[in-house]
Amino acid sequence: MSTESIEASFLSIFALISFFIFLLVSKYSHRIKSGALLDKDFSKPQAFHDVPVTRSGGIAAIISLSIFFCIYYLLYAEILYNYIFISWSVFIIGFLDDLRINIKPLNRLIIMILLLFTSIYILPIKILNIDIPFLTTLMSSHIFSSTFVLLCFLFVINGANLIDGFNGLLTINLIIINIILAFLNINNGNLEFSILIISQIIILLSFLLFNFPTAKIFLGDSGAYTMGALAGLNTIITNNLNPNISSFFFCTLLFYLFFEVFFSFLRKILQKKSPIYPDDKHLHMLSFYKISIGYGKNKGNYLNSIIINLFYLILIIPGLYLAHDPLLSRYWFFILLLIYLIIYSRLYSFTKN
Repeated sequence: MSTESIEASFLSIFALISFFIFLLVSKYSHRIKSGALLDKDFSKPQAFHDVPVTRSGGIAAIISLSIFFCIYYLLYAEILYNYIFISWSVFIIGFLDDLRINIKPLNRLIIMILLLFTSIYILPIKILNIDIPFLTTLMSSHIFSSTFVLLCFLFVINGANLIDGFNGLLTINLIIINIILAFLNINNGNLEFSILIISQIIILLSFLLFNFPTAKIFLGDSGAYTMGALAGLNTIITNNLNPNISSFFFCTLLFYLFFEVFFSFLRKILQKKSPIYPDDKHLHMLSFYKISIGYGKNKGNYLNSIIINLFYLILIIPGLYLAHDPLLSRYWFFILLLIYLIIYSRLYSFTKN
């Protein structure tokens, strides 16, 4: 049997395993800590369900990931220390919040920074390909390099958690990102790494079956943190393995998560509000208000996810064609910034009126 056949067989078996893990977790996780994982808060800004739903998707995701790490070791005799440390670090932080253990947002952020920075510094995790000369020089410093990578992770992780308020919104977005990363790696001969990315696509698809269009399970903070962090790690490694592709393309690939965090932070600072507490002025919230006028709350929930991700995909495709040109990739990134600001301002004006 060829190596490709063995890999395909393992992935097929893993897909079945992942599906049944999500099935079991969705059915029985409400028993954990007397229903502590059930989301019964219907008054928070991003609550669009009217019956309790378990926030246990992260549990199923981390179990599935751990099983795949074992499969990967069997296939390639390699222990994925970077993926293991990063995924478990952010999972634990998110899971404590899912269990409603009272940790202030600022303290949670500090713990995340300490755990991530330690992992990034020791493993180490570095960005090797940057199309900005002065940053390339600064990255020779291990402290600066680790701090820069930490900031990248914080943007992606918190961006993932931020948009995880609608059925399928984050999951579909991460599936698109990972499919593009897998395609780039397969196209450049990085087959072993592409298998790792495909495993995450399988986990996300397994979750989507129980979350879209009607949610039987939520990712929770643990799931959003974990899958967001791994998407960030996938992007960094793909950037390092493919120096022929502009680093600005990878910025383009993550632009939605990045812009949501950056402009949310900036907006709240300008409004003299705490940047770490949630509100209902994010782009996906504003678009939902507009869509729900015509389609209602329940239908608007999943239609919002479809429309945003379809528009995201349309904007990413030109970036894919420009990926090998650093200058054009840079221009396209700033064009996306302008498009985001125009759409946001129009939606904000609509909801305000």
